[in-house]
Amino acid sequence: MNKAFTIIEVILTIAVLSFGIIGVYGFFHSAILFSSNLSFKYTAGYLVQEGLEVMKNIRDYDSNYFFAAGGGTILDICSLGCQLDYKALRPDPYDDNQFLNINDDGLYSYDPGIPTRFKRKIIITSVFDKNELMVEVMVMWNNNGKLFSHQTTGYIYNLYQ
Repeated sequence: MNKAFTIIEVILTIAVLSFGIIGVYGFFHSAILFSSNLSFKYTAGYLVQEGLEVMKNIRDYDSNYFFAAGGGTILDICSLGCQLDYKALRPDPYDDNQFLNINDDGLYSYDPGIPTRFKRKIIITSVFDKNELMVEVMVMWNNNGKLFSHQTTGYIYNLYQ
């Protein structure tokens, strides 16, 4: 009886081991991609919430800018989309080519700073009553050539009517 391995047994063993190693690699590669995007989703969640809070701050600073009749209100700028950061008292029209940066204070802003992959778009629409506005905040980012977004909707009421 021959106790040596045949070439066919060696090839089959290498093939089985190769498939096993490729499967484990594929699992870890997917897990690493998922975990890297998870931190972006987490950051996007905070940026979405910040967008709603900034709108409330603007409402508290100047409710006439939100709820005044006629032109010159926030609806004129944000009905098609606008962008702003925590220091803004007035939003700018949305620019799809402008990304949020991390400024010298370490906060996300449109001021010069360290570029990020995040864009924030805010759309405001009037709801049934002129004293209620619906605010949609979307944060978009690109990770490994794939586009992602996180969105929320909130309502702002005229507390000073």
